[in-house]
Amino acid sequence: MVSVATCFGQVKSPENYVKPRIIVTSDGEIDDECSMVRFLLYSNEWNVEGIITSSSQYHWRGHRWAGDDWLNPYLDAYESVYSNLVLHSEDYPSPSYLRSINHLGNVDAEGEMDSVTSGSQHIVKVILDETKNEPIWIQAWGGTNTIARALKTIEEEHPEKMEYAASKLRFFFIWEQDNTYQSYIRPHWGKYNIPTIICDQFWAMAYQWDKILPTDKIEYFKSEWMKDNILDDHGALCSLYEAYKGGSDNEGWSAGDAKTQGSFRSEGDSPAFIHAIPTGLRSLESPSYGGWGGRYTLIRENTWLDPVPEKNYTYPKGRWYTKSAWGRNYMRETYPKNEALMTAYFKPITRWVDALQNDFAARADWSVKSFDEANHAPTVKLDKPLDLNAKRGDTVVISATESYDVDNDSLEINWWQYEEADTYTGKVEISNAQTSVASIKIPANAKKGETIHIICEVTDNGTPQLTRYQRTILTID
Repeated sequence: MVSVATCFGQVKSPENYVKPRIIVTSDGEIDDECSMVRFLLYSNEWNVEGIITSSSQYHWRGHRWAGDDWLNPYLDAYESVYSNLVLHSEDYPSPSYLRSINHLGNVDAEGEMDSVTSGSQHIVKVILDETKNEPIWIQAWGGTNTIARALKTIEEEHPEKMEYAASKLRFFFIWEQDNTYQSYIRPHWGKYNIPTIICDQFWAMAYQWDKILPTDKIEYFKSEWMKDNILDDHGALCSLYEAYKGGSDNEGWSAGDAKTQGSFRSEGDSPAFIHAIPTGLRSLESPSYGGWGGRYTLIRENTWLDPVPEKNYTYPKGRWYTKSAWGRNYMRETYPKNEALMTAYFKPITRWVDALQNDFAARADWSVKSFDEANHAPTVKLDKPLDLNAKRGDTVVISATESYDVDNDSLEINWWQYEEADTYTGKVEISNAQTSVASIKIPANAKKGETIHIICEVTDNGTPQLTRYQRTILTID
C-alpha cells in the first residue's frame, strides 16, 4: 500500500498549499441547515465544486423532508452578506457560482440510487474532468446514495475510467446513513482502495452535546454565547441558524440541563468540512494526525473509523452508523456510566471546540463588520521544515518568532506534544513551551522509525481570540 500521506494527497508545505476540492451531499436535516451556515462562512477556504441534496435513512422526499429547494434561502442570505465577506477574503465564491453548482440528487427514498439525477450527473462531471486532477473530498452529510449513483454511472458508461476516477476520490461520511456504501460502493469500487473516513465522533457537536462536552468548553454552546456571537446582529445568514427553540426540538431530542432557547442545537455534519479547514494541524495528510474535525484510525483497506477507547473492541464488518457505532451506542445504552471512556472517545473533537467556536464567531463578524473592526487568525511560521529526523538524546530547537498577526494583535504561544497522534508511546520534555523558541528533548528510549508530533499553538489577543497551529513531526533515526 502507498503511504497514508501520499494516499490522501495533501501538500505538506504551507507555501505550496493547494485548496481542497469539496463536494457536499446533504439530506437537509435541521442540523445540516445549521452546518450549512458555518460551511458557507468558510467557503473561501476550499474550491467548492458541488452542493447536492440527497436523501438518508432519516429524510427523503415525503418523509420529514426539508424540500427540494431547502438550500435556496441560505444562498440568498449568503448573497446578502457576500459584499461584506469579501472585505475579509477575496476567495469567497460568488453567490451565482454557488447556485450553479447546487443540484438535486437522489431523494425519492432511502438508499434510492437507480435514477440518474442532476446531482449524480454533476458529481460525474466533476470527477471525470481531466483538466483538474487534484483530490476531491466528497462529503456525505446524509446518505451515500447520490454518490453511489454517480459512481455507478461511471462504471456503466466509462468503465475504463474507474481507476482514474477512484484515484481522485476522498470520502468523508457522517455515519453511513443508508446502505449504498456497503451494497454498491465497497463491492464495486473497493479494489481501488479509496481513502474513506466514516465519523461517529460528530456526536460531540450533535444533539447531545450538553452531555458530552467538558465543563470548561460547554459555555461556547450555550444560549448566551450563541446569541452574542452568532444569532443576534450578525447578518442574514447567521439569522437563519436553527438554534434550539426550547422544549423538544424538531428531531425529537429532549432538552438537557444546558439547553435553553437560543442554545446550540446540532451540527452533526460539520466535522466533514471542519476537517478541511486549513488550521495548520495537517489533518488532511492523514486521519490519524487529528484536527478540528476529529482523529481516526485505520480499520480495513483504506477505511478510517473512530478510535474506540475499549480494549479488544471489535469493529463491525459492515456499516458504521446509528445501530453499530460505538459512541452512539454508548449515548443510547450506557451513558452516564464510565464517563471516562466517553470523554476519551469524543476528545479528538471536544479538545478544540473553544478555538473552533471562537473562529466561527469571527466569521459571523465578517458578515457585518469591516476588516479593521473584525479579527483574523494569526499565521504560524516555523524556522524548520515540518518533518524532521532526530536521534535519541538529541535536543531539537524550533522557533516560531516569525509568526505574525495581520491585525497586529499580540500572540500567545504554546508548544505541546500530541500524544495520541504519536507512534512513540511516552512523554516528551519540552523546554520553554510558552515562548517563541522551544526545545524538544528526544527520549533515549524512543525507537527507530517512531514519530513524535509537536504542536505549536498560537493564539492572538483579538476579539474573539483566534488560534492557528503548525505541527512538526519528528521521526527517530
